[in-house]
Amino acid sequence: MHLTSIQLGTPRTVGTPGAANPMERVFTSAIWKEPAAGRVWAGALGLEGDAVANTRVHGGPDQAVLMYAGTHYPLWRAEWERDDLGPGAFGENLTVIGLDEDLTCIGDVLEIGEARFQVSHPRQPCATLARRHQVRNMIAVVQRNGRSGWYLRVLQEGFLEAGQPIRLAQRPHPDWTVRRAALARLNRKDRPDEAAGLARCAALSIEWRERLARS
Repeated sequence: MHLTSIQLGTPRTVGTPGAANPMERVFTSAIWKEPAAGRVWAGALGLEGDAVANTRVHGGPDQAVLMYAGTHYPLWRAEWERDDLGPGAFGENLTVIGLDEDLTCIGDVLEIGEARFQVSHPRQPCATLARRHQVRNMIAVVQRNGRSGWYLRVLQEGFLEAGQPIRLAQRPHPDWTVRRAALARLNRKDRPDEAAGLARCAALSIEWRERLARS
């Protein structure tokens, strides 16, 4: 397992004022990320040089860093017949090899360079991702194929750098893969026992536990 690349971004505004098509209307987001060279500092609220636009739903300790499997990109390129998709295209900060939604579990503690991270919850696809790629049914597509990515909280601040190995230091909840957790929330009305089990996972983010408790 290793860190392929690091991406950072700050909010930008795009779109056409007054556009009739909702996909083309003006919006502000930091989903566009650019590669970072050299060492990058991972702090409690994210990577230095990175930012979020909508702090109501993004950012915070449980969503400090977004990680994504680099092996997903060849699949997206083939399916969409596009060659411009690569690290950062899904808004992730860390693109990795050797981990994906089936190989990563809620609560996993990952060591990269000086920093230690913990998996907090799956990334939920949203309208911003759809507008970023101009794919109207993007949310349904990601829910179906499970290529969502996952969020990390920072347990130990420190520097990390692309190319470094990733060490799995702890796995307290081996039954709760990222994919299973995403499906448990998605299907919480039809499978309440599964959702309740996920809500009891101590490493799950506070927001997800509270949402599941209200279901």
